[in-house]
Amino acid sequence: MTTAPIVSKVWSFCTTLRDDGVGYGDYLEQLTYLIFLKMADEYAKPPYSRDVGIPEGYDWTSLTSRRGAELEAHYVTLLRKLGEQTGMLGQIFTKAQNKVTDPAKLFRLIDMVDSTTWVRLGADVKGDIYEGLLERNAEDTKSGAGQYFTPRPLIRAMVECIRPEPGKTIADPACGTGGFFLAAHDFLTDTDNQALDKDQKAFLKHSTFFGNEIVAGTRRLCLMNMFLHGIGEMTGDTLVSSADALISPPSETFDYVLANPPFGKKSSMSFTNAEGEQETDELTYNRQDFWATTSNKQLNFVQHIRTMLKTTGRAAVVVPDNVLFEGGAGETIRRKLLQTTDLHTILRLPTGIFYAQGVKANVMFFDNRPASPDPQTSKVWYYDYRTNVHHTLKQKPLTYAHLQDFINCYNPGNRHDRESTWSEDTPDGRWRAFDREDLLARDKASLDLFWLRDASMTNLEDLPEPEILAAEIMENLRSAIGNFELVEGRLVD
Repeated sequence: MTTAPIVSKVWSFCTTLRDDGVGYGDYLEQLTYLIFLKMADEYAKPPYSRDVGIPEGYDWTSLTSRRGAELEAHYVTLLRKLGEQTGMLGQIFTKAQNKVTDPAKLFRLIDMVDSTTWVRLGADVKGDIYEGLLERNAEDTKSGAGQYFTPRPLIRAMVECIRPEPGKTIADPACGTGGFFLAAHDFLTDTDNQALDKDQKAFLKHSTFFGNEIVAGTRRLCLMNMFLHGIGEMTGDTLVSSADALISPPSETFDYVLANPPFGKKSSMSFTNAEGEQETDELTYNRQDFWATTSNKQLNFVQHIRTMLKTTGRAAVVVPDNVLFEGGAGETIRRKLLQTTDLHTILRLPTGIFYAQGVKANVMFFDNRPASPDPQTSKVWYYDYRTNVHHTLKQKPLTYAHLQDFINCYNPGNRHDRESTWSEDTPDGRWRAFDREDLLARDKASLDLFWLRDASMTNLEDLPEPEILAAEIMENLRSAIGNFELVEGRLVD
């Protein structure tokens, strides 16, 4: 069954609501509430006859049986009541508000959701529909949702490299809408990879995934996304915590961490001082298990992710360029990573692939190791997918096929058996290893490495298409502004 018509049908109604000031994100939240209630109603009826925990009088039929102002008033009361419940139900409806103030349009929205029997749709179909809606929302730059949406082809490639195994735990300390969880779930349920037995299926549904997401609206989208993909129970405990992951050491450790922590120059909070003026105070996490104290939240996330891993745990983390070259705490953390973990792979990503613009990012792959006086990293393999690579979100979006060569070079089946594609005879090879000693000898132990020649610098015929070139210029300008802000922040400090 194709999901495109349903996605188009559901999304088209948003344009009607835009005239009433309902943004894409608000619309998606209302859909989340209504689809959840509709599915709860379907589960409560035969042949399922499940107790779904919806309080009497605040269920789906209480909405479909009302019209006009009475419907709007009841909907507001219903959202508040459900937000008081426990488990996933309460988390879905935490701080829920009605953004569709026109009773006629609210009724039309409810009627549209009511016209589909959601439970009968397979988990893959329901999940694809919701993922399609999330991607549409991310594409709207005004909504700001793009910052929570990691390109799905990149996520899939990271999962293919890590190759998670059944019966093991997977965590994401800044899980956004749950993209890494869903890609890992798809990998584990793919019969081409393995056949799950009954116990493994139960573990996958209830005990595999653990996340943190501090933004309430994003957390509810994540929970709904996971639920529609068959992860968790409607009446079960929430799998995603609202706590700030960086506040304290993790209460448990995990087999895998897959993450794209939020980018931003530093952690801070705004407040009003005694004179009524706005001030910003840096948030510094003083944790004994961290190697360095810093207000740079990307560096804090790298440290935190290392603490989340079991001694045999493995991580794949998206990080901005500054994590590879920044001095001070950054240098300390890089040296510690090379000493205490096996930092074996870095994928250099091009611009133009993230909805949050101006981002220059990389993927770091590292495996945790038991405490030892001996260095755990011997060499770091780099794949340069940035130099002479041109992507835009519209004209030339990143696809899984674009990353297939990296996956082949990574060699997930046996990453210890790798062959470089670069040599003095093949200077255009994108896959190359550097010894740990050579990296430590670099200024500030910088891992910010390139070796390929930029073709556009020597041959004007190699320039990309004008629209791609213009997009790249804008990306570089935004990145430069971000770097200036970083420098300015350090000077103020």
